[in-house]
Amino acid sequence: MFETLSDRLESVFRRLRGHGRLTEEQVDEALREVRVALLEADVHLEVVRDFIARVRERAVGEEVRKALTPAQHVIKIVNEELVAILGGSSKPLRYASKPPTVVMLAGLQGSGKTTAAGKLATWMKAKGKQPLLVACDLRRPAAVQQLILLGEQTGVPVVSREGMTPVEVAAEGVREAERLGRDVVIVDTAGRLHVDQELMAEAAAIRDRVQPTETLLVVDAMTGQDAVNVATSFLEHVDFSGIVLSKLDGDARGGAALSIAHVSGRPVKFASTGERLDAFEPFHPDRIAGRILGMGDVMTLIEKAEEVFEEDQTREMEEKLLKASFTLEDFLEQMRQLRKMGPITNLLGMIPGMGSQLKGLELDERDMARTEAIICSMTPGERRDPAVIDGSRRARIARGCGMTTGDVNALLRQFDQAKKMMKAMAGGGGLPQMPKGMVPPRGPGGSGARGKPKQRPHRPKQHGKKKKKRR
Repeated sequence: MFETLSDRLESVFRRLRGHGRLTEEQVDEALREVRVALLEADVHLEVVRDFIARVRERAVGEEVRKALTPAQHVIKIVNEELVAILGGSSKPLRYASKPPTVVMLAGLQGSGKTTAAGKLATWMKAKGKQPLLVACDLRRPAAVQQLILLGEQTGVPVVSREGMTPVEVAAEGVREAERLGRDVVIVDTAGRLHVDQELMAEAAAIRDRVQPTETLLVVDAMTGQDAVNVATSFLEHVDFSGIVLSKLDGDARGGAALSIAHVSGRPVKFASTGERLDAFEPFHPDRIAGRILGMGDVMTLIEKAEEVFEEDQTREMEEKLLKASFTLEDFLEQMRQLRKMGPITNLLGMIPGMGSQLKGLELDERDMARTEAIICSMTPGERRDPAVIDGSRRARIARGCGMTTGDVNALLRQFDQAKKMMKAMAGGGGLPQMPKGMVPPRGPGGSGARGKPKQRPHRPKQHGKKKKKRR
């Protein structure tokens, strides 16, 4: 996400940091490159002009001249203006004072509306809501079946009716939600390959009939500047209260995300960040700006961890780490929890400074599956105490998981090294094999302050003629 744009901006800022004091010419040169980077990312021209003008006005002003590190201050200004373009602050979904809350999804065909409906239902359910899906896309073949399948996967009921118009199906869905006691109704409407009057008329008719609390426009993040034209048309004929950016995990150049909120005046409320149904999150402009500028997104990472890891599980795991009683069963459980948080590459990209380190690095998610297969091929006793695994057991484990004995040996070695590291850290001695100046692990073989004093090797006395000392 935003990889190309991030790379270009990072190179610009790297050159800025090389100057102790910035002149107006240096700022102009940097902003020219920023302008090119934004245009290459398919950001709307009007948005680029406004952005560059505001950054330049602040970057050559008094606030930068007085700053101790002008380059960092310019980066701070760019970050703040990016946040402003993206919408300023996050706008949460509004709920009706009297249930059910009706959320209507609109957009072009292929933008990902139906999938977004399933993901929104999954997100609602995780928040303690009781959503209901309504299939009003009666034009696209298999659209109704797709929504029913998504409903089965998420455990959310789906209302679909034959022989009715989309407007009647939408009204029936609201009545069904009231009957079942469902507090959220998600209406999936039909789309077209392009904007036309028939599409707008149908969407407006559904809106007038069910009076949605929120009307969300689903926009493909890969469409670039054309997303602005789509948003403008829907705003004029149907109106909408928020935006959902789909396919933000693909080869998105970032143009739609940086343009659509600024031009339409409507906030981006959600972003789809993966293919899984749980890869759906509220849109936070400050966090997205941080990702674009390579500053990471620690808050989203923490929130994902809090959703997956229970507090008592975390406390129990901390105690095991401190006592160095971490087993392969614990490792397997932690790995499964980590996979629930999403692709490992996405998670690492949220750590500040890791974005540049991941360039050219291919992380295969299947490696975690192979590790899980090896551990699952072991008996419970072997997982709790890997020391009992001898040659014959290793061969049996390898056959059971379809791996080689070398794969099993590699996993056991890595786990053994990890346990030693945990034991050293729990003892307060630092990490083993650390560079000079850092405290080595205590113990019989250690040479740190907490370990036993290192004994000098015994050297036998040399007999014979002594060498004369030079004067």
